[in-house]
Amino acid sequence: MDLLIKRAKKGDKNAFVQLMKENELSLYKVAKSILKNDEDVADAMQETILSALENISSLKQDKYFKTWLTRILINKCNTILRKNSKTIQLKEYFDAGYTENFIQSISIKEGIQTLSDEQKLVLHLYYVMGFNSREISELLNEKESTVKVRLSRSRNKLKDFFQGNKRGDAVNG
Repeated sequence: MDLLIKRAKKGDKNAFVQLMKENELSLYKVAKSILKNDEDVADAMQETILSALENISSLKQDKYFKTWLTRILINKCNTILRKNSKTIQLKEYFDAGYTENFIQSISIKEGIQTLSDEQKLVLHLYYVMGFNSREISELLNEKESTVKVRLSRSRNKLKDFFQGNKRGDAVNG
């Protein structure tokens, strides 16, 4: 990947396209965790790619390419959120069936919906994308202590939600 980055910085469009293909799925997942709406996700990704193409020569350290690209994406997503300034409903993206996996999926989804957008984003960046708290703080332009507190509160909120559900199921069941 380092060679592709160097080539892309020198203006090699094919190298840039290859870099975008390699990062497409991770960009999609981050954008989807922020925006939810597929049309907005596509817009954010397109704007990110254009911005990255225009500014790749400004990347100072090649090893931070993915962080740099993700930060551009988050900024584009935040811009879209500000423009929309309305609540976006989550779409169902699995078929309804009455299996245990379905019930667990609903329970997990409900638990995640209790979190704020900021908490969801931090959890996604940490657990799904594999960024550490320092990297997340750089991506979000926040103090690392803020990221750590948000991670801790998110975990506790999910823990409380699931413990509450289990107690509720025992009472109702």
